[in-house]
Amino acid sequence: MSDPAVIARTCAVSRKGQTTLPLAVRQILGVRDGGQVVVRAEGRRVIIEPVEAEHRDPAIGAFLRLIADDVAAGRNIGVLPDDLLQTLETILHDVDVDLDEPIEGDVCL
Repeated sequence: MSDPAVIARTCAVSRKGQTTLPLAVRQILGVRDGGQVVVRAEGRRVIIEPVEAEHRDPAIGAFLRLIADDVAAGRNIGVLPDDLLQTLETILHDVDVDLDEPIEGDVCL
């Protein structure tokens, strides 16, 4: 296994605390335009690491639209099985849920 590349570059810091990652550093990190990095300070040392891109499955969006279309049209909708309903009631018996309350913020599925 070879040693990781070591590159040192001097960067200016603006009045707002902004700087630019040199091209060679961006290339080593694999960070492209619009990419993100994590900046971590350890004592007087700063570590910059690329943020791993979240994997996005292109089929998920189509699948969710299919479900939404079925729900909107009233197709393929049924009653929950009794055992699942009982499990949910047991888990959520102390949780106050208002199904008419609007959902605020992002919803992750």
